[in-house]
Amino acid sequence: MGDDSEWMKLPTDQKCEHKVWKARLSGYTEALQQFQRITDEKSPEWGKYQGLVKKFVTDSNAVAQLKGLEAALAYIGSAHVASRTVGEVVSGVVCKVFNQPKARAKELGSDICLMYVEIEKAEAVQEELLKGLDNKNPKIALACVEVLRRAVSEFGSKIISLKPVVKVLPKLFESREKAIRDEAKMLAVEVYRWIRDALRPPLQNINSVLLKELEEEWAKLPSSAPRQTRFLRSQQDLRVKFEQQQQNEGEGGDDGDGEAAPAVDAYELLEAVEILSKLPKDFYEKIEAKKWQERKEALEALEALTKNLKLESGEYGDVVKALNKVIGKDTNVMLVTIAAKCVAGLATGLRKKFGTYAGHLVPTILEKFKEKKAQVVQALQEAIDAVFLSTTLQNVSEDVLAVMDNKNPSVKQQASLFLSRSFRHCTPTTLPKSLLKPFCVALLKLVNDSAPEVRDAAFEALGTAMKVVGERAVNPFLADLDKLKVDKIKECSGKVELAGGKKPAGQVKAPSKPEPPAEAPAKTSGPPKKTPAPAVAKPEVCEEKAAVVLPASCMQMLDSANWKERLAAMEEFHKAVEQMDSKEMPCQALVRMLAKKPGWKETNFQVMQLKLQVVSAVAQRGSFSRTSALAVLEAVLEKVGDVKCGVRAKEALTGIAEACSLPWTAEQVVSLAFAQKNPKNQAEALSWLSNAIKEFGFAGINVKAFINNVKAALAATNPAVRTAAISLLAAMYLYMGAPLRMFFEDEKAALLSQIDAEFEKGAGRMEWVETGEEAEGGEDVVDLLPRTDISDKITSEMVSKIGDKNWKMRKEGLDEVAAALSEAKFIKPSIGELPVVLKARLADSNKILVQQTLSILQQMATGMGPAIKQHVKGLGFPILTVLADSKNTVRAAALATLNAWVEQTGMKEWLDGEELSEELKKENPFLRQELLGWLAVKLPTLRSVPSDLLLCLPHLYSCLEDRNADVRKKAQDALPMFMMHLGCDKMNKAAAKLKPASKDQVVGLLEKARASVPAKPAAPAKAAAATSNAVKPATAATALPGQPPLNMVQNPEVIGGFPLHVCSCFDSSPFYLQAVVKKPPGKAEEDRSGPIFTLVPNGKEQRVKEEKSLKVLKWNFITPREEFVDQLKAQMAQCVAKWLMEDLFHSDFQRHIKAISTMMEHIEAEAEATVSCLDLILKWFTLRFFDTNTSVLMKALEYLKLLFVALSNQDYHLTEHEATSFIPYLILKVGEPKDVVRKDVRSIISLLRRVYPASRVFPFLMDGTKSKNSKQRAECLEELGCLVGLCGMSVFQQTATKALREIAVHIGDRDTAVRNAALNTVVAAYNVCGEQVYKLIGQLSDKDMSMLEERIKRSAKKPSAAAAPASKPPEEKVAVSANASALRKPSSDQAPSVKSRRLHTIKYDITLEECVLSSFSNRGLTLSVMLSVSLFCAQIVQILHQESQWKLMCGHVDEFIVATLMQLRLLASRRMVDERTDRQQQVEKLYSSVIDSLNSLVLAGKLAQETSPGVLKDLVHALLTLILDPRHQQSSGQSQLIRSVHVSNVLSPSLNPSALLMLLQEAYNSTACSPEFSEMVMKCHWRMIKLLPEKVEALYLDRILLDIHNFMKLFPKEMLKQKPNDMAHRTVRTLLHTLYRLVGPKIMDHLSLIENRSESDVEAHLKRAMKHSVPPPSQMVCMESVQSSVKPAASSSRESVNPAHYQERLKALRQLYGLGNNSKVPHCLLEKSTLPAVSAKPAVSSMDVLQSQLTKLRESREQQDTQNVCPRSPARTAGPPPDLNDFKARLEKIKANLR
Repeated sequence: MGDDSEWMKLPTDQKCEHKVWKARLSGYTEALQQFQRITDEKSPEWGKYQGLVKKFVTDSNAVAQLKGLEAALAYIGSAHVASRTVGEVVSGVVCKVFNQPKARAKELGSDICLMYVEIEKAEAVQEELLKGLDNKNPKIALACVEVLRRAVSEFGSKIISLKPVVKVLPKLFESREKAIRDEAKMLAVEVYRWIRDALRPPLQNINSVLLKELEEEWAKLPSSAPRQTRFLRSQQDLRVKFEQQQQNEGEGGDDGDGEAAPAVDAYELLEAVEILSKLPKDFYEKIEAKKWQERKEALEALEALTKNLKLESGEYGDVVKALNKVIGKDTNVMLVTIAAKCVAGLATGLRKKFGTYAGHLVPTILEKFKEKKAQVVQALQEAIDAVFLSTTLQNVSEDVLAVMDNKNPSVKQQASLFLSRSFRHCTPTTLPKSLLKPFCVALLKLVNDSAPEVRDAAFEALGTAMKVVGERAVNPFLADLDKLKVDKIKECSGKVELAGGKKPAGQVKAPSKPEPPAEAPAKTSGPPKKTPAPAVAKPEVCEEKAAVVLPASCMQMLDSANWKERLAAMEEFHKAVEQMDSKEMPCQALVRMLAKKPGWKETNFQVMQLKLQVVSAVAQRGSFSRTSALAVLEAVLEKVGDVKCGVRAKEALTGIAEACSLPWTAEQVVSLAFAQKNPKNQAEALSWLSNAIKEFGFAGINVKAFINNVKAALAATNPAVRTAAISLLAAMYLYMGAPLRMFFEDEKAALLSQIDAEFEKGAGRMEWVETGEEAEGGEDVVDLLPRTDISDKITSEMVSKIGDKNWKMRKEGLDEVAAALSEAKFIKPSIGELPVVLKARLADSNKILVQQTLSILQQMATGMGPAIKQHVKGLGFPILTVLADSKNTVRAAALATLNAWVEQTGMKEWLDGEELSEELKKENPFLRQELLGWLAVKLPTLRSVPSDLLLCLPHLYSCLEDRNADVRKKAQDALPMFMMHLGCDKMNKAAAKLKPASKDQVVGLLEKARASVPAKPAAPAKAAAATSNAVKPATAATALPGQPPLNMVQNPEVIGGFPLHVCSCFDSSPFYLQAVVKKPPGKAEEDRSGPIFTLVPNGKEQRVKEEKSLKVLKWNFITPREEFVDQLKAQMAQCVAKWLMEDLFHSDFQRHIKAISTMMEHIEAEAEATVSCLDLILKWFTLRFFDTNTSVLMKALEYLKLLFVALSNQDYHLTEHEATSFIPYLILKVGEPKDVVRKDVRSIISLLRRVYPASRVFPFLMDGTKSKNSKQRAECLEELGCLVGLCGMSVFQQTATKALREIAVHIGDRDTAVRNAALNTVVAAYNVCGEQVYKLIGQLSDKDMSMLEERIKRSAKKPSAAAAPASKPPEEKVAVSANASALRKPSSDQAPSVKSRRLHTIKYDITLEECVLSSFSNRGLTLSVMLSVSLFCAQIVQILHQESQWKLMCGHVDEFIVATLMQLRLLASRRMVDERTDRQQQVEKLYSSVIDSLNSLVLAGKLAQETSPGVLKDLVHALLTLILDPRHQQSSGQSQLIRSVHVSNVLSPSLNPSALLMLLQEAYNSTACSPEFSEMVMKCHWRMIKLLPEKVEALYLDRILLDIHNFMKLFPKEMLKQKPNDMAHRTVRTLLHTLYRLVGPKIMDHLSLIENRSESDVEAHLKRAMKHSVPPPSQMVCMESVQSSVKPAASSSRESVNPAHYQERLKALRQLYGLGNNSKVPHCLLEKSTLPAVSAKPAVSSMDVLQSQLTKLRESREQQDTQNVCPRSPARTAGPPPDLNDFKARLEKIKANLR
């Protein structure tokens, strides 16, 4: 594609990747234009370029790179997916852009980095920039420092973390490049600007000269706090607020309002130092030495370590104990001083972490204050002050009070001074009355002390306390003190300065901050003194700038005396503005030129109109600032009321509002309008503002300032002004609604009636306006109301009054609260300590105060609005307790307050949780009847309720039987309302749990209540729907007799007056149900119709592939981060309905419950689609496991139970990807403190074994035993014990020793449940493998071993206890805890289908277990035992022959095979003991029964696939041992048994490569294994290799390759060569090559489980196979077969050869040359072939070797007849051997054909 014409036809994204730089340049240019055109940040077009953005910035061509950077910047600033590219793009900028020589490229690179910061990716950008500082290229490091400085300067310390920046500063100061050092200095200065002196400690060790330079630069910085100048996307409201602050008037505008730079603690910037390991080894010996020099040496070593400003936490108990001893008992004051300094250093370095040691040190230090040396006292003071900062005054109060009576005056003085210093760090909250009283009493005693220094210290302490808590709190303790001493205390109080600049209590009259301008009365003296952001230009400068862009004639004639010339000049002015470039337009200069004489006093209206048009044009087209607006606003407003120029003036105001925002413009307009005396201007200004609000919306308007100005307008004498003010109120009402009227309740009645009439006119449009406002900005109009923070007014004095013993004082306090609420009207939710004291007053004995409190709460709900929700738990529910009062008036007041709260909060907050049910549980008749009556009124108005309403049902039913008739009546009235939301099914289930007597009565009342269940309220309809519904009641009366009213039929959710889900429990449906179903659903129903999951072809496989290739995040976290949620949301968007996605990822947990309910409804209808999205569904539920809402968690667990039952019914098996993404997080919830949650999780783990092998669940449970949660450890151990008991040691796979040792460690756990669970698990292993378990668990302590032995003895007393009936309580504990999920009964709340199926499964488990245990418990093979085993096997065979019954075996295949293996071992042991003929015959029959059952299992293909590799390995081992048993070869009767094993398919389709590899590894690793057994194992491998083409699709290749890797690692080729033959290694290599032939190069994708795959022999073999061309698989099979079969025979003359060998060679040759297997070879022999499937190229001498073997045939047969030796090959037949001559002739015929 070298021709330009070719690449020019490519689409833009392909051009961006083209190899020709011109093509890329063109692509970047087109992409930039396309990015600028796209307005939707979520457009799918952005996704096309997500993977290309990095190439934009890393382009190798400099010219193309510049354009690519511009395109990347546009992409990052507009695309919603840009945040996902931050790592690779910023890394590319650092490496490929910052080293460019062009300044433009660096500038664009810096802008890209800062744009990423703006879109909330500051951490990632900072990380990459810090990496760039280590780059060897100084240009890159310099650019990174510059960008860091810009980021800190623009975004501030809140966004950019300064700790890592401060950490790298010393390193930057040492750079060899001067430019980097200079830039580092600038960065340090910028950091200092934000955190001030907190930067000094981290830089204390840098060069002194450099530090001095920095000090000089720091001194030049202004003292004012820095401000953030650039904001994140989520901080746009903050940006608007800052812009308003910059324009606001007043001295307090720049005061700290919480948005200034946060105070940074230098401690947080320091790195913690670990000092305990650095202590001298002999520290503790020296510090107790007799020589003071040695003690000093130890203390000085410690002191040097404690000088580190931040220490790492650790166990400092021994160090503190030693220091405490030195301070308290050492007589050397020098050592005491050093020890005190060490204590101060430790307390300062550890801070709050030192608090645990404070109680030991404080009494010792206080006693040591008896020392008189100033140096010692000062050190002790510093030590105790540092210790106090690590604890609280409450914790040290007892120690301080104890020394107040000390005889030594120095101790009393220093204790008082310590209290004085401590009080400075307190607040009225941390120094309550209960703590203040004992201190004041003790200090008042010291005021009269004989020592003057003690008295002065006491005065100082009392004065400090008075400063902190206020005079009113301290004065009661000073009542008996004379006036001089009281004055002395007050004098001391006046001198006190509190720590941290804290404000003393009780200063309500002098608030710390001036009232905001919104609350001040309207100013009428003139325009506000705003400070605009841009500087005001001088007239000379303005004229120069205007002369550049305006024609010269225009400039000359602007001030002409002739109006025609001025008119012509203005026309040229206007034309020039219209044609001017907006970026070059000097707006301020142009509008100031309009004031050139005669300026705004122009008398010609035509010129004035043109001037106003110019203002409008400049505002709309240029960068019009607020400074420019202030230059013309007053003049424009003067013309608003002009008849000829008024229209143009309003257009100019609209243009200014568009440029400078309506809130700011409106505030200026109102303020300037009321500063004028012309009422017409005022009226027209208000009229313009009314229309502007309707056009622009109400967002950001300063409501309170408007209201003050509107009040002034309503009081105006001119009627036009009043009318305009009312119109403005009507426009505000459209957005604010009813709360607006509260501000005008004090107006006259006549005026109020006019306002109400105007409000009623706008009520019809209000709904439309609210909908539009929500769609536009999503802002709640209630938030626009200005709210006052009254927390400063809730003083400690007021709180103490409300809690006073005197009811009059309590009333006075409540009156003050009511006055504060009335004054503020609308308040913020922060109300200090008010909730606690008001809650106490609701239980006041004085009912007047209770009613007053209720009135305050009602007033608070109205004033606080929806924000009152956060006080529902603390203040709302206590209102319900007042309903228990016996007085009607009190209860009525409580109900009124309750309704006022509900009006603001909604009912959801009250129905959610257990509080409502707890109130209903109280047996108070007044409370119950009022509460039930209230619910009966509120519930019918709700469309949905939380699931916690179910908790009220038991108490509702008890109210139906209450002794009080009113309670019973209210309960009956509430029944239909509960049934409307819960449905009769749930209510009937709850009634079924009642006692029989109560149940009958309640069920009768439920049946009666069905007839009166109301319909749920419909969704808010539009005006048309409302109109159509208005005629429905009229038509209802005309319905035919016997038919329901038409309005019930027309509502698709309502039948017969109550909801469909209630009707579904009736026995028969009404005849009109069909009409309801045929009715088309409404719009909302259409949106939620259709499937919830979309079946995406290969979607799951693609997601797995992306996760393996690390294109997406792997689902692995401790707590879910935002990027995981975003990734899951993006993945689910492709296959989940949009409306369900909104519910799944909504912030409201109720929507989560709704989504889960929807998924439960579709679980059966969309089974296939659910499976296709299963990995995403399970991931979403893992997120719910981290939610704190119990309702969501319980609903999630309920769905998961149904999901796994459905998956089991479909015979679905979880993939490794699905399991690893879900099971670890499920196991986390098994340690949940709530029993009901743990119960459901255990049920899910039990169901999980049906869809995922137990052996693979085992590692997850082992990880769960490492948790810090004792409940989780216990539950996991119980599950492990259960798995071992059911599946045997096979669940351990190859890690039995390691796993059992980890389990045995928990025997010594402190938690009883964990200990018991661990013991039970080990005992379960003992029951399987016997005494070998002691070897596996390793060394245990004597105590743990004795507990284990005792538990084993106790479990062995009654081995059949596990199989005892449930009705009989076991006397001893069984080996596996009955709490484990596999032995638990199903919960009653499971679905019926699950329950019925589970009952069958349990029955099967008990039968199997009883059969096995009974076989073990009987020492002889009695007839009954034989019959029981035979019948059981026959029963299994019968089940397996019927595919419909396979579900009973599903999930229990491993258990069945384990039981079978136990039976085979038992038969073998019984056969050795008893050699009688009749017994041998019984054993044969039992062998046949067991093997027949195994054969039937294998024929049931899907069930055989459930077998885990470990169990299958044990099965093959047992069967091979049975075949090779010499006793079976000696007895002719046993030949049928061996044949049944051979001919059966047990060793064919079920052979699993992983199982056989485990068996091969075990055979070659064991010295006791016979050569015959090893050969049989390899022949099984060959058989399996032959069958691979049929089953390769179903194999888990990742696991097989891992097993091959482990085998090759354990047995290297060199080790196997030392053995007599290397057949094992060749066999494994053959398996590996066969897999490659069948799968192809894609097999390299299945090496994911191998760590360090590049070092693995498996990858090397596969790569070798890929390089060489090989013949077809069929030829390779037979060639290797011939070679591998012949060579061992040729090498050993003693090896016997039988006819089966020749049959094998014959079959191999036929396969090699493509001849059909249609010869006369007996079929039984064909079935016995055990040749491998793949080999190397065929040798030329293969036929000769075969021919030579014929001569030895007869000799080998004679040897077999004379010697009773086990044959090497398992191929034995009962009939006569085949004719050898026949074989010989056929071989000759094949050779002839080959020629």
